[in-house]
Amino acid sequence: MKVILSSNPFRDKGMKAARQVASILGKDGVECCYCLPFELGSVIPPEMPRDIEFKQMDKELNGADMLVCFGGDGTILHAAKDATSHGVPILGVNLGSIGFMAELEESELNLVSRIPSGGYTVEKRMMLQVRAFRGKQLIYDQVALNDAVISKGSIARVAELDVTADGTTLLSHLSGDGVIVSTPTGSTAYSMSAGGPIVEPSSDMLIITPICAHQLSARPLVLSAERNIAVQLPKRSRKSVYLSVDGGKAIRLSGTDRVEIRKADCRTQLVRLTGKNFYQLLNQKLGGGRS
Repeated sequence: MKVILSSNPFRDKGMKAARQVASILGKDGVECCYCLPFELGSVIPPEMPRDIEFKQMDKELNGADMLVCFGGDGTILHAAKDATSHGVPILGVNLGSIGFMAELEESELNLVSRIPSGGYTVEKRMMLQVRAFRGKQLIYDQVALNDAVISKGSIARVAELDVTADGTTLLSHLSGDGVIVSTPTGSTAYSMSAGGPIVEPSSDMLIITPICAHQLSARPLVLSAERNIAVQLPKRSRKSVYLSVDGGKAIRLSGTDRVEIRKADCRTQLVRLTGKNFYQLLNQKLGGGRS
């Protein structure tokens, strides 16, 4: 069995958590290798260990049985695209503030001892295929585990958007800060903060949530996952908006640019070890009541 250990070095100081997991798994003969979740560039943490050989993620995912991510939800989101394309399940270890998608807290690392004997389950999560077009030209193509956000950015003005599903108008001339199209997994992220519904992550649905809408008629919508969503600026609009997928780098859209969003063909696989259900996690992570 081969397991990739991928730590955010700014959260896992000195790779302490990753080393602990490598030690536990190594006792059962599991092959472990270390990969960084992103390029460090010129900013290198002072606690960065020199005795660890970090390998390239894209190469190690071939033939890997599991990817263990140490950090916050951002680390898992960043890893989801590559891991999903290789069919590798992800186990998240929370070293951040909330870490809603993470299965384990740092105090629960001993539970990884269940992995070699197969004492875990894998939960499949729906993803979004997000494409942006400039006329007929494809200018952006990404998959998302959480959401696609079309917003006005940091400019102090109102964004106007037309939102359709299968060519039928849903929110015509939506006026506000923008709109979020999320998966059930993303329903507990930005969408929830904007007033959207909480949806069980194992379900297949598309959630459309207006952001600070300046209209009484603008309300969150839950649609079948089979719908094709399109978002664009109204005709003759001279304004611009920004598209960001899973909190990544935003691209600028204007004129007749169009964003098309549908259910992706691939699914992210998340490893479950603790046996906690969604409602227990909801209460524990987001303070909805007693866990």
